Amino acid sequence: MQEKKYTIRAMTTEDYPGLYALWMTIKGFGIRSLDDSQEGVERFLKRNPNSSVVAVAFDGAIVGGILCGHDGRRGCLYHVCVREDYRRLGIGKAMVVHCMNALKAEGINKVSLIAFTRNDVGNAFWNTIGWTRRLDLNYYDFTLNEANITAFNQ
Repeated sequence: MQEKKYTIRAMTTEDYPGLYALWMTIKGFGIRSLDDSQEGVERFLKRNPNSSVVAVAFDGAIVGGILCGHDGRRGCLYHVCVREDYRRLGIGKAMVVHCMNALKAEGINKVSLIAFTRNDVGNAFWNTIGWTRRLDLNYYDFTLNEANITAFNQ
């Protein structure tokens, strides 16, 4: 049996530099300047203090992470990633289980996520661990800024 080269623990605001560095190594990863800034992630963690997770290698490097939160009704996973040289060690699944248990402890009984259609590695992962791809809905978003709100309101 292979010895674990990492630990899984709750994410803290001090993890941001390592988390951001990890994000920058993930091919095809989408980062938003406001939401994924240090201030944006700190705001997210303040609102959801117990559900996000990191995987930390024994050298202290962050090798995996998930931003996980809920709105009181439904949980959502964001930015699920594992550093390429640490994949296929069970880190992704262990982090997802950590998040699911944290959500369950807060009374949340359903969790969702968004994966880009071109994210072959991520989509294969979700299909392999038994998540259901929804074909019965469309996903919409709207960027909240002054110009868009003004245009919408006209």
